[in-house]
Amino acid sequence: MIERLRGVVAAKNPESVVLDVGGVGFLLEVSATTMHEVPAVGHDTVLFSHLHVREDALQLFGFSTEEERALFRLFIGVSKIGPRLALAALSCRRPSELRKALAVGDIALFSSVPGIGKKTAERLVMELRDKMGEVGLAGVGLTDASPGEDSPLALAREALLELGLSAQEVERSLSGVDSEQSVELMVRQALSRRT
Repeated sequence: MIERLRGVVAAKNPESVVLDVGGVGFLLEVSATTMHEVPAVGHDTVLFSHLHVREDALQLFGFSTEEERALFRLFIGVSKIGPRLALAALSCRRPSELRKALAVGDIALFSSVPGIGKKTAERLVMELRDKMGEVGLAGVGLTDASPGEDSPLALAREALLELGLSAQEVERSLSGVDSEQSVELMVRQALSRRT
Protein backbone atom coordinates (compact mmCIF):
# COMPACT_ATOMS: atom_id res chain seq x y z
CA MET A 1 0.00 0.00 0.00
CA ILE A 2 1.21 3.50 -0.79
CA GLU A 3 0.67 5.43 2.47
CA ARG A 4 1.89 8.89 1.46
CA LEU A 5 3.98 10.61 -1.16
CA ARG A 6 6.45 13.48 -0.80
CA GLY A 7 7.58 15.19 -3.95
CA VAL A 8 7.48 18.18 -6.26
CA VAL A 9 4.18 19.28 -7.79
CA ALA A 10 4.72 18.67 -11.52
CA ALA A 11 1.21 19.57 -12.71
CA LYS A 12 -2.17 20.67 -11.36
CA ASN A 13 -5.20 19.64 -13.38
CA PRO A 14 -8.84 20.44 -12.51
CA GLU A 15 -9.32 17.19 -10.54
CA SER A 16 -5.85 15.75 -10.18
CA VAL A 17 -2.25 16.50 -9.28
CA VAL A 18 0.93 15.02 -10.72
CA LEU A 19 3.56 14.59 -8.04
CA ASP A 20 7.17 13.98 -9.10
CA VAL A 21 8.70 11.57 -6.58
CA GLY A 22 12.29 10.74 -7.40
CA GLY A 23 11.74 11.14 -11.14
CA VAL A 24 8.48 9.15 -11.22
CA GLY A 25 5.28 11.11 -11.84
CA PHE A 26 2.32 9.91 -9.76
CA LEU A 27 -1.15 11.02 -10.87
CA LEU A 28 -3.33 11.52 -7.80
CA GLU A 29 -7.01 12.33 -8.07
CA VAL A 30 -7.90 14.89 -5.40
CA SER A 31 -10.90 16.69 -3.94
CA ALA A 32 -11.39 20.44 -4.33
CA THR A 33 -10.49 20.77 -0.65
CA THR A 34 -7.10 19.15 -1.19
CA MET A 35 -6.55 21.05 -4.44
CA HIS A 36 -6.71 24.33 -2.49
CA GLU A 37 -3.98 23.04 -0.16
CA VAL A 38 -1.61 21.86 -2.90
CA PRO A 39 1.08 24.47 -3.59
CA ALA A 40 1.94 25.80 -7.04
CA VAL A 41 3.82 23.76 -9.63
CA GLY A 42 7.48 23.38 -8.69
CA HIS A 43 6.95 23.36 -4.92
CA ASP A 44 7.38 20.42 -2.54
CA THR A 45 4.36 18.87 -0.87
CA VAL A 46 3.20 15.75 0.96
CA LEU A 47 -0.05 13.98 0.11
CA PHE A 48 -1.58 11.08 2.00
CA SER A 49 -2.74 8.48 -0.48
CA HIS A 50 -5.17 5.67 -1.10
CA LEU A 51 -4.67 3.10 -3.85
CA HIS A 52 -8.00 1.92 -5.23
CA VAL A 53 -7.79 -1.39 -7.08
CA ARG A 54 -10.35 -2.39 -9.71
CA GLU A 55 -10.32 -5.18 -12.27
CA ASP A 56 -9.47 -2.80 -15.07
CA ALA A 57 -7.52 -0.02 -13.34
CA LEU A 58 -5.41 1.15 -10.44
CA GLN A 59 -6.40 4.60 -9.18
CA LEU A 60 -4.36 6.68 -6.77
CA PHE A 61 -6.15 9.29 -4.67
CA GLY A 62 -4.39 12.06 -2.73
CA PHE A 63 -5.41 13.93 0.41
CA SER A 64 -3.95 16.90 2.23
CA THR A 65 -4.80 15.41 5.65
CA GLU A 66 -5.16 11.98 7.18
CA GLU A 67 -8.63 13.01 8.38
CA GLU A 68 -9.79 13.57 4.81
CA ARG A 69 -8.38 10.20 3.74
CA ALA A 70 -10.12 8.46 6.65
CA LEU A 71 -13.46 9.98 5.60
CA PHE A 72 -12.84 8.93 1.99
CA ARG A 73 -12.30 5.35 3.14
CA LEU A 74 -15.48 5.45 5.21
CA PHE A 75 -17.46 6.84 2.26
CA ILE A 76 -16.31 4.20 -0.23
CA GLY A 77 -17.29 1.52 2.27
CA VAL A 78 -20.94 2.52 1.83
CA SER A 79 -22.95 0.69 -0.82
CA LYS A 80 -23.22 2.62 -4.12
CA ILE A 81 -20.63 5.22 -3.06
CA GLY A 82 -17.58 4.89 -5.26
CA PRO A 83 -14.37 6.92 -5.25
CA ARG A 84 -15.78 9.64 -7.55
CA LEU A 85 -18.80 10.28 -5.32
CA ALA A 86 -16.60 10.18 -2.24
CA LEU A 87 -14.35 12.87 -3.76
CA ALA A 88 -17.40 14.93 -4.71
CA ALA A 89 -18.62 14.78 -1.09
CA LEU A 90 -15.17 15.74 0.19
CA SER A 91 -15.13 18.67 -2.24
CA CYS A 92 -18.25 20.29 -0.80
CA ARG A 93 -17.01 20.82 2.79
CA ARG A 94 -13.98 20.47 5.05
CA PRO A 95 -13.59 17.06 6.75
CA SER A 96 -14.50 18.39 10.21
CA GLU A 97 -17.74 19.85 8.83
CA LEU A 98 -18.57 16.58 7.05
CA ARG A 99 -17.99 14.61 10.25
CA LYS A 100 -20.31 16.97 12.10
CA ALA A 101 -22.94 16.65 9.33
CA LEU A 102 -22.75 12.86 9.61
CA ALA A 103 -22.95 12.95 13.39
CA VAL A 104 -26.11 15.08 13.38
CA GLY A 105 -27.70 13.36 10.36
CA ASP A 106 -27.66 16.28 7.90
CA ILE A 107 -29.11 14.39 4.91
CA ALA A 108 -29.73 17.63 2.99
CA LEU A 109 -26.00 18.39 2.84
CA PHE A 110 -25.11 15.01 1.35
CA SER A 111 -28.05 14.96 -1.06
CA SER A 112 -26.80 18.32 -2.40
CA VAL A 113 -23.63 16.61 -3.68
CA PRO A 114 -23.84 16.00 -7.45
CA GLY A 115 -24.51 12.30 -8.04
CA ILE A 116 -25.82 11.58 -4.54
CA GLY A 117 -29.59 11.45 -4.36
CA LYS A 118 -31.72 11.59 -1.25
CA LYS A 119 -31.87 7.79 -0.79
CA THR A 120 -28.11 7.41 -1.14
CA ALA A 121 -27.59 10.33 1.27
CA GLU A 122 -29.91 8.66 3.78
CA ARG A 123 -27.97 5.39 3.47
CA LEU A 124 -24.66 7.22 3.84
CA VAL A 125 -25.81 9.01 7.01
CA MET A 126 -27.45 5.89 8.43
CA GLU A 127 -24.37 3.71 7.92
CA LEU A 128 -21.79 6.26 9.09
CA ARG A 129 -23.60 8.23 11.78
CA ASP A 130 -22.76 5.76 14.54
CA LYS A 131 -19.14 5.56 13.41
CA MET A 132 -18.78 9.30 13.99
CA GLY A 133 -19.86 8.94 17.65
CA GLU A 134 -17.90 11.10 20.05
CA VAL A 135 -15.05 11.41 17.56
CA GLY A 136 -17.33 13.17 15.06
CA LEU A 137 -18.58 15.56 17.70
CA ALA A 138 -15.24 16.35 19.31
CA GLY A 139 -13.95 19.81 18.57
CA VAL A 140 -16.58 20.83 16.05
CA GLY A 141 -18.66 23.03 18.33
CA LEU A 142 -21.81 20.95 18.12
CA THR A 143 -24.75 22.37 20.00
CA ASP A 144 -28.15 20.91 20.73
CA ALA A 145 -29.55 22.60 17.63
CA SER A 146 -28.58 20.22 14.86
CA PRO A 147 -29.08 21.11 11.19
CA GLY A 148 -31.80 18.61 10.41
CA GLU A 149 -33.58 18.21 7.13
CA ASP A 150 -36.12 20.94 7.95
CA SER A 151 -33.74 23.48 9.45
CA PRO A 152 -33.72 26.93 7.79
CA LEU A 153 -30.13 26.40 6.63
CA ALA A 154 -30.99 23.05 5.03
CA LEU A 155 -34.04 24.58 3.34
CA ALA A 156 -31.95 27.50 2.04
CA ARG A 157 -29.39 25.03 0.70
CA GLU A 158 -32.11 23.09 -1.13
CA ALA A 159 -33.62 26.30 -2.54
CA LEU A 160 -30.26 27.40 -3.95
CA LEU A 161 -29.71 23.99 -5.52
CA GLU A 162 -33.15 24.24 -7.15
CA LEU A 163 -32.11 27.63 -8.55
CA GLY A 164 -29.27 25.88 -10.39
CA LEU A 165 -26.24 26.55 -8.18
CA SER A 166 -23.70 23.76 -7.81
CA ALA A 167 -23.10 22.22 -4.39
CA GLN A 168 -19.78 24.06 -4.12
CA GLU A 169 -21.37 27.41 -5.05
CA VAL A 170 -24.11 26.83 -2.48
CA GLU A 171 -21.67 26.05 0.33
CA ARG A 172 -19.41 28.95 -0.61
CA SER A 173 -22.27 31.46 -0.78
CA LEU A 174 -23.87 30.22 2.48
CA SER A 175 -20.66 30.26 4.50
CA GLY A 176 -20.88 32.95 7.14
CA VAL A 177 -24.59 33.60 6.62
CA ASP A 178 -26.53 33.96 9.89
CA SER A 179 -28.44 30.66 10.11
CA GLU A 180 -30.89 32.15 12.63
CA GLN A 181 -32.60 34.33 10.02
CA SER A 182 -35.38 33.30 7.65
CA VAL A 183 -34.81 31.02 4.67
CA GLU A 184 -35.73 33.85 2.29
CA LEU A 185 -33.11 36.20 3.76
CA MET A 186 -30.42 33.52 3.66
CA VAL A 187 -31.18 32.78 0.00
CA ARG A 188 -31.10 36.50 -0.87
CA GLN A 189 -27.78 37.01 0.90
CA ALA A 190 -26.29 33.93 -0.74
CA LEU A 191 -27.40 35.07 -4.21
CA SER A 192 -26.07 38.59 -3.62
CA ARG A 193 -22.65 37.15 -2.75
CA ARG A 194 -22.43 35.49 -6.16
CA THR A 195 -22.55 38.77 -8.10
